[in-house]
Amino acid sequence: MSRAARLEALHLSPVHGFSKETVDSLRLLEGQGVEGDAHCGVTVQHRSRVAADPSQPNLRQVHLIHAELFDALSAAGFTVRPGELGENLTTRGVDLLSLPVGSRLVMGEAVVTVTGLRNPCQQINGFQAGLLKQVLKVDPDGRPLRLAGVMGIVSRGGVLTTGDVIEVLLPEGEHFPLTRV
Repeated sequence: MSRAARLEALHLSPVHGFSKETVDSLRLLEGQGVEGDAHCGVTVQHRSRVAADPSQPNLRQVHLIHAELFDALSAAGFTVRPGELGENLTTRGVDLLSLPVGSRLVMGEAVVTVTGLRNPCQQINGFQAGLLKQVLKVDPDGRPLRLAGVMGIVSRGGVLTTGDVIEVLLPEGEHFPLTRV
């Protein structure tokens, strides 16, 4: 018997930093992101992207990482807990990386629409040496494999609570693979 996909942990931080604090519940604001989180906003909030063009739409309102990544990192000798890689939502039982663009994740009262892959950066090695090579690999054809979760926008706001079930709704029509956002 398989368990339903669910939210394993929730995280936010009011300041731009690397890790986020774990909370029991949080509120998603439609078109903005996680209430009280530094990345909440209609326009891009990620510091390097603000420097390039502060008027860009925020396609990175919510960061999701699959808990199975933490299991794999542990097996590789790393100790990384949910929230420490800066995600807002830690999921279990959803293959986030294989979802097509536009997939909708229904959780609690809210809906998050997946926009693309998180592009892990060098800051990860500052957190733990060698960790970047675990979350950014290269496939046999030389293409990058980004394993550090997905980004999304809030299509319907609402409160999320640890343990909420996740329903995945795939987009209609042709499916397009996720790319970095």
